[in-house]
Amino acid sequence: MTQARTTPLSISMHAADNVAIIANDGGLPAGTVLPSGLRLVEQVPQAHKVALVDIAQGEAVRRYNVVIGYARQAIAAGSWVHERLLQMPEARSLEGLPIATVPAPDLPPLEGYTFEGYRNADGTVGTRNILAITTTVQCVAGVLDFAVRRIKAELLPRYPQVDDVVGLEHSYGCGVAIDAVGAEIPQRTLRNISHNPNFGGEVMVVSLGCEKLQPERLLPPGSFPIADARAPALDVVCLQDEAHVGFMSMVQSIMTRAEAHLARLNQRRRETVPASALVVGVQCGGSDAFSGVTANPAVGFCTDLLVRAGATVMFSEVTEVRDGIDQLTSRASTPEVAQAMIDEMAWYDAYLDKGKVDRSANTTPGNKKGGLSNIVEKAMGSIIKSGTAPITGVLSPGQRLADRGIERGLVYAATPASDFICGTLQLAAGMNLHVFTTGRGTPYGLAQVPVIKVATRSDLARRWHDLMDVNAGRIADGEASIEEMGWEMFRLMLEVASGRKKTWAEEWQLHNALVLFNPAPVT
Repeated sequence: MTQARTTPLSISMHAADNVAIIANDGGLPAGTVLPSGLRLVEQVPQAHKVALVDIAQGEAVRRYNVVIGYARQAIAAGSWVHERLLQMPEARSLEGLPIATVPAPDLPPLEGYTFEGYRNADGTVGTRNILAITTTVQCVAGVLDFAVRRIKAELLPRYPQVDDVVGLEHSYGCGVAIDAVGAEIPQRTLRNISHNPNFGGEVMVVSLGCEKLQPERLLPPGSFPIADARAPALDVVCLQDEAHVGFMSMVQSIMTRAEAHLARLNQRRRETVPASALVVGVQCGGSDAFSGVTANPAVGFCTDLLVRAGATVMFSEVTEVRDGIDQLTSRASTPEVAQAMIDEMAWYDAYLDKGKVDRSANTTPGNKKGGLSNIVEKAMGSIIKSGTAPITGVLSPGQRLADRGIERGLVYAATPASDFICGTLQLAAGMNLHVFTTGRGTPYGLAQVPVIKVATRSDLARRWHDLMDVNAGRIADGEASIEEMGWEMFRLMLEVASGRKKTWAEEWQLHNALVLFNPAPVT
């Protein structure tokens, strides 16, 4: 196990930076002399910034060679540079951006890599074989939860080829303005989650009966592929059906219908498929200043490997990339893709403005404790997850890749930065594998798709040794390069996708609730 570093170490991201972060566990006390000869004039916590030179009041503070703020007062070399000393820059205008100006990097094809997956009738591939039961309204959640627990205990052992049974529960469906502008987002999200490759084309719905979101509205005829010609067009259990006499009658109906789906799913077998069948969602949460130094750059390198292998990678989180929009539009494969990103940013700007919330609300107390002063600094570390490949497609919230005709490559899927909403929307887009980086630590997980957790720091990886799947802190410790960690993640993804290895979230069954993004008003 990696030991804590004792030699003083600071990490800067660019030669033009006038701050660096302290890498040592526990930080460094005042009086410490760094290898550069700089003496700390005060204690600096781990992951927090130290001034490398004297910074005058009003002068730009630079990290990643980007202005992350302006000094509110004079800052002496060797001082702790924290958020209270910085005035955040104005948001980058959405006018006059560079459009598709960066030439595509030389990323030669990566051939010969495969995993064992479940082929679906619509051409997608699952990494798990799961029965998902869709709900139309929150009112049925308690009944479905009871039924799912009984299905797992009594039925699932009879169908060993089925990995799990999950209820797609949510807080939508009634008491909402079902036809309002924006209401299409939660509806198409829930509809498209039912399409997720890990569910094998089996569609089962539990409805209350009186809700606004009726089953036929959620899943209209022709909106979903049928896994088996023997399956009903839309298999619905309605709890208000007069045939149900009492609670256990409802539960028995759900179990009876579920068994037919389990029987069909149990006939499926894993097959060798190319790595190009992977659809990977990348996300970060509980971020710290190491996120942009270790875990996210390694994920970015892995993103390039996946794109080279023909796979699809989605990155998201509007407010966490908004301040680097010029970096994204310049990497767009076409002017149309760049404009689509601008449109998504403009839509979200208007959404935040309507709620009288500005982008500074994104940075959490934990982010700040982890050394991130504001959203500009956080954005620079977040964008690195996207690697260097051209951005070839853009999804609006709730859309799936097929809606935009996207088959592979690097995709920007517009989502809020909330971990749970982002994960829910990436599920709807069609991801079959999830990668989640964290510096502060979070037990985040999804029942619907494997989640590989990546620690940014060795201290976190040591303490949460049975929650973190990858320790990217080895990069800061000097034990591994970004490239080596990227390859390690790539190979781990193939193992997890094949079912040969479970993630810690799967081992402990740590599953967060799905959260639908609903910008429409409630009634």
